[in-house]
Amino acid sequence: MMLRAHKIELRINNKQATYFAKASGAARKAYNWALDEWQKQYQAGGHPTEAALRRQLNSIKRTEFPWMLEVTKNAPQMAIMQLGDAFKNFFAKRAKYPTFRKKWRDDRFTLTNDQFAVNESRIRIPHLGWVRMRESLRYTGKIVSATISRCAHKWFVSITVEMKKTATSIANENQVAVGVDLGLHHFATLSTGETITGPKPQKALMSRLRRLSRRLSRKLKGSNNRNKAKLKLARLHYRIGNIRCDAQHKITTRLVNDFNTIGIEDLHVKGMMRNRKLSRSIADMGFHEFRRQLEYKAPSAGVKLVVANRWYASSKTCSHCGEKIKSLSLSEREWTCGICFTRHDRDINAAKNLEHLAVSSTVSACGASSDGAITSVIASHGALKQESNVIAIYG
Repeated sequence: MMLRAHKIELRINNKQATYFAKASGAARKAYNWALDEWQKQYQAGGHPTEAALRRQLNSIKRTEFPWMLEVTKNAPQMAIMQLGDAFKNFFAKRAKYPTFRKKWRDDRFTLTNDQFAVNESRIRIPHLGWVRMRESLRYTGKIVSATISRCAHKWFVSITVEMKKTATSIANENQVAVGVDLGLHHFATLSTGETITGPKPQKALMSRLRRLSRRLSRKLKGSNNRNKAKLKLARLHYRIGNIRCDAQHKITTRLVNDFNTIGIEDLHVKGMMRNRKLSRSIADMGFHEFRRQLEYKAPSAGVKLVVANRWYASSKTCSHCGEKIKSLSLSEREWTCGICFTRHDRDINAAKNLEHLAVSSTVSACGASSDGAITSVIASHGALKQESNVIAIYG
């Protein structure tokens, strides 16, 4: 079984928008109250749990927070459960310590599957009734939950569906492997020699972004004019994100449809962002989102996704003879191999090396199979090909 979420824009009126804002406020207040209580009880030597905090909130809700009764009970209860999950991830070292939620940034609440219903392009919300959606639910299966959130001036519902995994066979017999090298000049360079230029939406709209940011900074805090300026800026950020995400979806969908094996690098985006001269351009590309989309699209399409180790020298290794040069600066876009004298374009050479690595990594050795599970091969394993440059295989 696998979980899929479909995010749909809601078509709401003023009454429904007010209810969503109240429910989001109740969820935010419950989350922040529980986090504060968690810290107090822990410092006092106690062992707080999300279940105990939910019971504690229920006992004081009618007297201290009576306005929470105006919205669905799921809003505060699910928020505290999410806090429990956040602490689990923190103790497992998968995430940072939970922080308090803020208004406008964390406007969301979650419903369990017994608290709402979906009928074609409508969803029924407790205490509110039916709300129109822009489109019908795309997936079929058991509905698990729904999260209603606000982005800029719009409200969305993300419906999570539990679906059966289906083995998808590759329809095109001529599909081949491809290596994808990500960069700043060209968003993606394929081992076939094709280059894909990203939209760079933030750079294209930077003048408007700066103008709206200056207008916001000049407004008096708490005034209506400041709220209007904040909304205009949020709408622009929303548009920039949509342009970037749309381009990435088109590229990743095309890759999984045209190739049966894809090789990419494990880029250390957080470390790359420390370069103050390139950080804005790196953030504008959205490398992490590109990899995230490939990781969930590839297994569904029956495609092998091979992620190379971040220390793999794809640019400095000759894709023709395998010779590795000692150094290669970022400004050197072309170089010549000293052994076979092949002239290389830096990005195309890196993409070809990623393709070779992907092909060699998906070929099983010593009787092992590569049929779908995420296989970690950082170290040497007897049943796998001795390749230390691969992190994982998806699909």
